[in-house]
Amino acid sequence: MNNEESTKENPSGEEKSGEQETGGQAYYSSRPKIGGRGPSKLRQQFNRGMTYFLVIAASLLFYFALLRLTNLSDVFVKIFDVLKPVIYGCVIAYLLNPIVRKVDKYLVPVLKKKMTKPGQAEKTSRGIGILIALGVLGVLIVTLCNLLIPELYSSIRNLVFTLPRQLNDLVDSLSEVKLDDSTTSTLVKVALKEGTDMFQNWLRTDLLARANELMSNLTVGVFNILGELFDALIGVIVSIYLLFSKELFACQSKKCVYAMLPARHANMVLHLSTKSNEIFGGFIIGKIIDSAIIGVLCFIGLSILKMPYAMLVSVIVGVTNVIPFFGPYIGAIPSAILIMLADPMKGLYFIIFILLLQQFDGNILGPKILGNSTGLSAFWVIVAILLGGGLFGFAGMIMGVPTFAVLYYIVQMNVNSHLERKKLPEDSGYYDRMSYVDDEGNYYHSEAQETAEDEKKEKEE
Repeated sequence: MNNEESTKENPSGEEKSGEQETGGQAYYSSRPKIGGRGPSKLRQQFNRGMTYFLVIAASLLFYFALLRLTNLSDVFVKIFDVLKPVIYGCVIAYLLNPIVRKVDKYLVPVLKKKMTKPGQAEKTSRGIGILIALGVLGVLIVTLCNLLIPELYSSIRNLVFTLPRQLNDLVDSLSEVKLDDSTTSTLVKVALKEGTDMFQNWLRTDLLARANELMSNLTVGVFNILGELFDALIGVIVSIYLLFSKELFACQSKKCVYAMLPARHANMVLHLSTKSNEIFGGFIIGKIIDSAIIGVLCFIGLSILKMPYAMLVSVIVGVTNVIPFFGPYIGAIPSAILIMLADPMKGLYFIIFILLLQQFDGNILGPKILGNSTGLSAFWVIVAILLGGGLFGFAGMIMGVPTFAVLYYIVQMNVNSHLERKKLPEDSGYYDRMSYVDDEGNYYHSEAQETAEDEKKEKEE
């Protein structure tokens, strides 16, 4: 019966093939489902063999990579130099993104009421936001150049012309100090004379040689600076494209993460990416604003106190203030020395002023701007600065804190996850001297036991 019905439905007696059209379309016109059946035993054995092969191959590649580590680092440096405009563009776009986001937040609802075409309000707002952000960037650069360059030139010129005379005056004043005829005074006089002679010889020989070497390398330095400025200019152009298409890039990245990883791992990667952006954005942008305010306040204070090298010292203090914890001291020490060479009493006043300024920054201004953006204690901030500075220099001292904060958050998240599985409290305050976990995994907090142990120790003593 079934054969007859099938013969009626298909009089030619031919079986339906994949090429036969159904409903006006070929069966294979829609994308077939990939996978669906479990792997065969042969394929399982092949996959296991491929796993062994890939592990061995990866180990050999890692070994030869260690042998050629210098060549590989040269390749990475070359790639970094080629992609430097793109890196500059990403940094500029990241710094300008808060301005663009603010403009979109307030301008898009207004433009949607006046524009009926879909997407036109968002595009118009984005263009206006990018123009405003670039305008703010340009105004800041031009203002800083007009304010800083003349003052810095004047300060450095005065420093170059007056520093030798100030050093000589300092040496003469020390030489005129009346000391007794003790052995200590004799050693001080001899050390002072030897140090003066050594310094004068260094001025005549090494300093002139270094000056000639500096002048010979000046052309190379000028070309390097021009190259960096050209890369930064291209980076500004790249940042415009990044800001225009930032949602598209975010969607593509999210799509790739979900495609390459299991859903649970992909969600974890996206969560860590969001948290990292929150930590880095809050710290970097907040620290730049905080350092700019401190630099301006320092310049105003030094101008009121009529300190020498006011602009130069303010720039040093503002730039080094970007480095957490150690930054104020790194900028204050050379600045104090410069001012003391001109006027020792003003140098003392500067030290008092900078201590008050840093107290204001650390206790009032900094917490207001930064809040608890990193979640690190002072100890871990010091560790992050030392580690980042030792590995990557000045940039490492700045970026070490938010990077360490992200790693600290990952470790903290894993520890809390294990504690949650064991049904133990996650807050560190619960693990004091009066708390313990028994062999069955139950948490206890007993003041009575602690008191009994203390009494037992007192009796034994």
